[in-house]
Amino acid sequence: MPAGAACQGMPVYDNTNFITLGKQIIESAKQTSELLKTVEFLREQKERIEKVSDVIKQLKAVRELAKNNQRLFDMVRNDLREILNSPHIRPEEVERISESFNAIIENSLEDLEFVEQILSSDFLKMTDAERATVLKEKEMRSKEMVGEIQRKAKRYRDIISFREMQAAINNRKTNY
Repeated sequence: MPAGAACQGMPVYDNTNFITLGKQIIESAKQTSELLKTVEFLREQKERIEKVSDVIKQLKAVRELAKNNQRLFDMVRNDLREILNSPHIRPEEVERISESFNAIIENSLEDLEFVEQILSSDFLKMTDAERATVLKEKEMRSKEMVGEIQRKAKRYRDIISFREMQAAINNRKTNY
């Protein structure tokens, strides 16, 4: 065997494999580009969904706030009339009772005006999420006001009930 026969010689490259690899890399880059566009599109859609979700939360909070305020006005109108028409409420108490109920109604009206400002103007430069948070706080506050009206009405009814019982005891006829 000649000395040159044991050597492998010059390496041979297959150009078709190299071209195929190049095409695959180009195709992979195109797919990556499309994936990046899809990710950006999905991110935009997520932001839009969050905005819609925040708006829906705002609408629910406003609806609940309006419902609570309507309950508040109805309770004050009915309960206050019932309490003030009772013969067991003294004349000097009428103004104090009316003022305590009116103070709650005034707070409720101020909250409604504030909510109207938040929703109608961009003066406060709030995001939808911040608006939803403020509206939720106002909704909770309106629920607290409804509870406060209920407690006050119950307290005055208890006073009336106590005075009715006291009057019945004082006016009973004795048989001895």
